[in-house]
Amino acid sequence: MYKIDTQNVDFYYGDFHALKNISMQISANTSVAFIGPSGCGKSTFLRLFNRMNDLIPGTRLDGKIYIDERDIYDKNENVDRLRKNVGMVFQKPNPFPKSIFENVAYGLRVNGVKDQSFIEETVVDTLKKVVLWDEVKDKLKESAFALSGGQQQRLCIARALAISPSILLMDEPTSALDPISTGKIEDLIHQLKQQYTIVIVTHNMQQAARVSDKTGYFYLGELIEYGDTRKIFTNPEKESTQNYITGRFG
Repeated sequence: MYKIDTQNVDFYYGDFHALKNISMQISANTSVAFIGPSGCGKSTFLRLFNRMNDLIPGTRLDGKIYIDERDIYDKNENVDRLRKNVGMVFQKPNPFPKSIFENVAYGLRVNGVKDQSFIEETVVDTLKKVVLWDEVKDKLKESAFALSGGQQQRLCIARALAISPSILLMDEPTSALDPISTGKIEDLIHQLKQQYTIVIVTHNMQQAARVSDKTGYFYLGELIEYGDTRKIFTNPEKESTQNYITGRFG
């Protein structure tokens, strides 16, 4: 059983054919990286997994996407429940204008959790999970905006994890961060994939090689090659993959 299974997916923005016949299987508790030049469909494909593209008028999906063997585009699918199960972290840290504590507690409160001791326990556990607790434990009531960019991004990851998703989507989560903060997020991905399935879009080839078990190379809306990261980076089957990875692209 695959955690995520996409079958013959085509996706359109109006008349623009953004994704072309993409089939991909992602196992549970693995990390998968999507690489490829800008505008090739990586982020569009990522956002199909929590139906974020539904928010864009005039889009259309053909094909099937299953998560835990459920067709997530079935008309009876509960999208709120889907998004609770599939967390998302964006390119730029986007903490809420609330305290550090309330940023992490927010999802629990929105989902109707009233038990204050459970909320407190979850906030502490989640901040520990993203290796932020020691840095913020004495300033939980302070604004999240007082944190550095790297700390804010780890806080956003904590916010996503607090409601117990099984999948974490990361759309270029370190592109706005310095090298030290980037390293901390990458270390975190290694730890988190023991409990979560992680899908990351990255322009940083070295990052893809460091953090992922499998890599998919996208070009002009097509999935050109998908396989074990080590093989993709050392012995790809397609010449265009080789050219992109070695910098001879274009």
